[in-house]
Amino acid sequence: MTTPSYPRDPRARRSGAGRAPVTRHRCARPLDTTKRRPRPSPGAQNRLTAALGVLAAVLIAAFVLAPGPLANLGTPGDLADHGRLLDALRAGFTGYWHSGERSPSGDLVTVIDFWCRYHLAKGAIAALLLAVFVALTVRLWHGFLRAGQASVRAALASAGAATTAFALVPLAAVMANLQGAAAPFASLFPMLTEDGGDQPFAAALMQARRQLADPTGAGAGTSPAIDAMTDEFARYHVVMAVISSVLAVVAVGVAVLLWRRFAATASTDRRTRRVLGSGGALTVLLAVLLVIHVAANVSVAADPAPALARALNGGL
Repeated sequence: MTTPSYPRDPRARRSGAGRAPVTRHRCARPLDTTKRRPRPSPGAQNRLTAALGVLAAVLIAAFVLAPGPLANLGTPGDLADHGRLLDALRAGFTGYWHSGERSPSGDLVTVIDFWCRYHLAKGAIAALLLAVFVALTVRLWHGFLRAGQASVRAALASAGAATTAFALVPLAAVMANLQGAAAPFASLFPMLTEDGGDQPFAAALMQARRQLADPTGAGAGTSPAIDAMTDEFARYHVVMAVISSVLAVVAVGVAVLLWRRFAATASTDRRTRRVLGSGGALTVLLAVLLVIHVAANVSVAADPAPALARALNGGL
């Protein structure tokens, strides 16, 4: 029986010299454990885009038709009807004005609560519509970047520009309805100037206008109702200033992200750079407009009485 011989040099032994080489089969490769998601087919992508378009149309209809009935649930009377809402508001305001109290009560509280729920429902639907428009816009611009035919690119670019512009409408609706839900009494003030109403209401509204026009005139001071309405009007504009400030910060963040991606994109990829540059410019413009809006609302909140007088006289 023979014993295997090993090389005497310990370095050769440690290095494996003298051993039979280990061969690996060509097919013995490490397994790829990462799963790649198959890209959806163009037909599936088109169906999803069409579904988003249909959903947007449904939400637009709901934005117009649904808030009134939703807000009217649990409310005595049919305040979803604009005429009945006006009658209830005028009667409630007349009683509030002659009550001598600072806080609204009775029928006016019922109208204010309804109006708050109305803005909440409208704002929720507008937020869903905004999300759909954002998703639809992103899909259209991604399709534009992948499209090969010039006619298809032109159609996708036109549709993407349209949905980008349309998305600003539900964005403004979300802002306005958040403001209205936070200060519902102030958002009812423009309705007080609509045509109609009985003599007691007209007299109460005229007295409110006179006190706002000349608070130091006859009677030496303003009523508690005017003080409360002025404070509510100031809060109404403070709320919008806060909303616009938050959105301005978001717009600046999105603009920075888009411009950084623009700078990181190769100069040869002109189509991508064009989309990123346009999006960055639009968000910068939006941020500037929001900052101007913040300044305007802060100015009104600092001195709300003149603006409230204009509102009760049918002005802006």
